[in-house]
Amino acid sequence: MDRMLFRQACSRYATGVTVVTVLGPHGAPHGMTANSFTSVSLEPPLILVAVDHATRMAGYLRAAEHFAVNVLAKEQQNLSVHFARPGHDRFAGLPWSSGNTGAPLIPNSLAQLECALRQMVEAGDHTVFIGEVLYAAWREGEPLLYFDRGYRQLAQVRQRIEIPVKTG
Repeated sequence: MDRMLFRQACSRYATGVTVVTVLGPHGAPHGMTANSFTSVSLEPPLILVAVDHATRMAGYLRAAEHFAVNVLAKEQQNLSVHFARPGHDRFAGLPWSSGNTGAPLIPNSLAQLECALRQMVEAGDHTVFIGEVLYAAWREGEPLLYFDRGYRQLAQVRQRIEIPVKTG
C-alpha cells in the first residue's frame, strides 16, 4: 500500500478533535491532540485512543491508571494546535482542573471523559489504549472537526461533501 494514498484516503473521513490528558509519574499534567478516538462499547462503557509509540504521551499513558479525553469545541482550535506542537510544556499557563480520577480536564471542552485504563493493544506503529469511562460530562455546542488535512466546522464539511444531483 502506498503510504500517501493511504493518508489521502483516510483524510476523507471527518473526525472530531480531542486532547488526551494524563498525570505523569511526578504529578505533572501531560496532553496531546488526538483524532484517533472512538467509542467501543456501551456495556461496559469503553472508548479507545490510538497513540504513536514514539511519543512521550504513549509512555505516560502506559504508566497511568487513569486518563481523560477532552472533546474540543469549534472555538478551541487554538488548543488543538497548541497540544499538537512538540517540544514545550503544553500545560504551561493554561487553566485546567483535576477530574474525579485526578486526570487533567480542559475547561470549556464539549465533552470530558475520565477513564480507567483497561487494555493496551500494540497495532503497527501505535498503541491502542482502551479505557473504561468512569465519569463523563458534556455541554451544548458544535465540535471542532478535522477533514481533508484541515480544521472544519459542520457547515464546511457539509458543503465540501455535498454531491450535486443531476436532473433531466
